[in-house]
Amino acid sequence: MSPEALRRLESMAAAARRRRRLQAALPWMVIVGMFVVWEIAVRAFDVPQFVLPAPSDIAASMVKWWVPLLDNSWQTLMTTLIGFGFAIVFGLLLGVAIGSSTLLYHGLYPLLIGFNSIPKVAVVPILVIWFGIGTVPAVITAFLISFFPIMVNVATGIATVEPELRDVLRALGARHSDIIRKVGLPRAMPYFFASLKISITVAFVGSIIAETVAANKGIGHLMILASSRFDVPLVFAGLMMTAIMGVAMYVAAVAIENRTTGWAMRGQNDQQQVKFGGA
Repeated sequence: MSPEALRRLESMAAAARRRRRLQAALPWMVIVGMFVVWEIAVRAFDVPQFVLPAPSDIAASMVKWWVPLLDNSWQTLMTTLIGFGFAIVFGLLLGVAIGSSTLLYHGLYPLLIGFNSIPKVAVVPILVIWFGIGTVPAVITAFLISFFPIMVNVATGIATVEPELRDVLRALGARHSDIIRKVGLPRAMPYFFASLKISITVAFVGSIIAETVAANKGIGHLMILASSRFDVPLVFAGLMMTAIMGVAMYVAAVAIENRTTGWAMRGQNDQQQVKFGGA
């Protein structure tokens, strides 16, 4: 290999390393920049604290009330994860059933769409009547609000297996269950993990909706108490804790996705590398 080609490869490798470092640092740079602009805008326009507290005021409130914040955050995280776990199980099972059966698809889809269209905040009072105030309504609300995306994506991944591939497998002696298990499910995994990244964030929304209406513990309950005392920094501190938990769960879902379905993103990564090298 000529020296010029070696220098070109070294230059491409160095550029790739810089790109990876930038990608790793970019989210933190955006977050820090947002908080800096927020702080400067609040101070410059002299915005009252009860309207929009500065990030420094929110941080001070988080330090002051860190014990109740952690306690209530744990409650919200627990209810969200339980509801999300049920959503994964039932969404995966029903998605496989609907995606592999045309009769179930046409029979259940209108009912599921109609139920998903109901605002979940309207369901919470009914859950309170049935189960009382506490953890159960929050768990069920988190389940209801995160179940539908999982079911739809899994069903889509299985239903979109190419008819030609199905015909070839049947000609080779594969049964319908074999096609679903060995082709449909692996094909649906990228859809499944994409739905997890959506569902885990909206599951927190379901838990907090229920906690604001029918709970005696949790971030939603803490935010209602803080707003009743006009402690707006504490309200925003509750929002920050929810955002931190949501980002942490999203990162966990992405890590699991990369370890289990990295093959699905290989083509995209290769295309990006070729495009970057050609540039």
